[in-house]
Amino acid sequence: MTRLTSLLAVLASSLPLSHAASLQKLNVTLEHNPSNVGFYIYVPDQTAPSPPILVNPHWCHGDAPSAFAGSKLASLASQYGFIVQIYPDSPNLSDKCWDVSSRATLSHDGGGDSRGIVSMVSWALGEYGGDAARVFATGVSSGAMMANVLVGAYPDVFAAGSAFAGVPFGCYGADIPANTSDVAYWNSDCAEGRVQHSAAEWASIVRAAYPGYGSGWRPRMQVFHGTVDEVLSYANLGEEVKELDGRVWLEPDPYGHGAWE
Repeated sequence: MTRLTSLLAVLASSLPLSHAASLQKLNVTLEHNPSNVGFYIYVPDQTAPSPPILVNPHWCHGDAPSAFAGSKLASLASQYGFIVQIYPDSPNLSDKCWDVSSRATLSHDGGGDSRGIVSMVSWALGEYGGDAARVFATGVSSGAMMANVLVGAYPDVFAAGSAFAGVPFGCYGADIPANTSDVAYWNSDCAEGRVQHSAAEWASIVRAAYPGYGSGWRPRMQVFHGTVDEVLSYANLGEEVKELDGRVWLEPDPYGHGAWE
């Protein structure tokens, strides 16, 4: 941590601070955006060469500007000049939750909200000369669920993710029949922690999202959850950890992993 802090300090000292950058709504035509996800972007006035890309989906009943205003990511990006931030905006106007349940969104190149977000990442990498090896996803609640979906269905795109108060990949899709376009924006069984599997079963669910990927490297994940969460059960953290233990996200880590309450 000390070495990382020192590195960021060096970067900061070499870049003039500026506060002119702001969140911008994008009106670009993407090659693949089947559900018409909206997008906002924040680009610091000064960026390091080949900057990383960070995707931050919002929570239910939120929107992209709220996600932007609700974190310190912009100030950190402006200070250190090393992150281009993408803030997707859900096309689901009824409650602004993300599609984390349909067969399309849970499949690599299958469609849904996840496909549109990945298409936006591809655009940003080309537009800003981003580093394709450093693409990350983070989010809270429904945004955390989408972060899990992005990392699970697109291990070839995302290097790592961080999910705060989410659910395991595929949990919301447990009741969606095969060969349908159904979307469950709310799944009580999953939200209340009643969808439970073994590590091997979770592994099968994630691997089914991208059968052609094989047993290659999987992105790293951080998962966090409050013990008194009244919307999404804390039990989902245990299921997420089992999903990690299924070794579907990453190869065995010599440093292990831990959990906090």
